Amino acid sequence: MSIIIDKVSHVYGEHTAMAVKALNEISLVIPDGQFIGLIGHTGSGKSTLVQHLNGLMKATSGAIYFNGEDIDADGFNRKLLRSKVGLVFQYPEHQLFEVDVFTDVCFGPKNLGLSKKEVELRAYEALKLVGLDDDYFYQSPFDLSGGQKRRVAIAGVLAMKPEVLILDEPTAGLDPKGRDEILDQIFRLKNEMGITVILVSHSMEDVAKYVDRIIVMNKGSILYDDEPREVFRHYEALEEVGLAAPQVTYIMKELRDHGYEVSDEVTTIDEAKEEIIRYFKNSVRK
Repeated sequence: MSIIIDKVSHVYGEHTAMAVKALNEISLVIPDGQFIGLIGHTGSGKSTLVQHLNGLMKATSGAIYFNGEDIDADGFNRKLLRSKVGLVFQYPEHQLFEVDVFTDVCFGPKNLGLSKKEVELRAYEALKLVGLDDDYFYQSPFDLSGGQKRRVAIAGVLAMKPEVLILDEPTAGLDPKGRDEILDQIFRLKNEMGITVILVSHSMEDVAKYVDRIIVMNKGSILYDDEPREVFRHYEALEEVGLAAPQVTYIMKELRDHGYEVSDEVTTIDEAKEEIIRYFKNSVRK
């Protein structure tokens, strides 16, 4: 098991009049190689939870285990943890700071004490993995587009060769084409590298298309934890907490309500296309 979260709670401003409980006894098991979607409305605790996974935040109570070791135990190697559990923030500007793209991506592996040759090799491989052209390597990261900045931020984490890649709203502010490019790239990387991916998002369409498992958070607690099809069956309950099923699911429900015998458990456009084709083929045969 890669990560075990055992009854983790977090209170901001503990022991003050402004105390806010952001996480409430969260328990999860995150196995190796899984693609997980972590969803919830603003303030549900998503970002707070993922910042616990590589030790950026410490739990008020409970414990987190990485490969069987308590990350808050005395003597635990936090530096190694952060090389194995990589976090890409929602705003790439928060983790880009060097004079050019290549130097920025070199920063993480350089801090691992690797040789100059190994550092540069990792940086080059990571930049190619995220699909960034060589022409951008020696430009300032702040001169790039939003999508390119995200690619650089992801490359900086990949250069550390993580076992777990956490992406906090990686498509925020991108147009549909840029969003699809980033998510397709992440999906390909997950399959090629065999890493665990945790995608924090508020987009039902994004998580329905890519993930194996969805964890829904509400008010610091786990509301649902299941495969996408099962989670989106509860679309009415999701609406009550400010979420929803993918738009295509509602379209299929409308078709069914109007007498078309199609499945209303469809969650992606590809599934909807196949289901509609199946329905009309069967109708012709009748």
